[in-house]
Amino acid sequence: MSKIDQRLAELGIVLPEVTAPKFSYIPVNQTGNLIYTSGFDCRIDGVLMYEGKVGSDLTIEQGQEAARQVVINLLAAMKAHLGDLDRVVKIVKILAFVNSAPGFGDQPYVINGASDLLISVFGENGRHARSAIGTSDLPFHTPVEIELIAEIRD
Repeated sequence: MSKIDQRLAELGIVLPEVTAPKFSYIPVNQTGNLIYTSGFDCRIDGVLMYEGKVGSDLTIEQGQEAARQVVINLLAAMKAHLGDLDRVVKIVKILAFVNSAPGFGDQPYVINGASDLLISVFGENGRHARSAIGTSDLPFHTPVEIELIAEIRD
């Protein structure tokens, strides 16, 4: 078992199966020693775990849970592409969008749900630059969408 697979097991995380996209994109794109992911949402078995705006329909804590699930889905796509998450040298950056109620300004707290999990999985190599942006809506009314850039080794 790889080091990262072992860490995921310790955290009680089982990565989901990765399905083919329904639209015209690829989940992970590699150039040189960097991988870029598409934006992922908080689906579990194909169904959004939450829908709506953080700050009206959902609490910050629910937003954090959604952000954590997005990272689990990102990790699954990365593993499908790389074969082994031990190939990740470090998480470089995440770009995160929060479906926000008017006046809601606590997007960084929501996205800590994603950042904290990346640090739990990859340790110091999981620390990353990030942007946490509030938006008026997201596709399918997902509360959180995140894309990620990671450095990898051969």
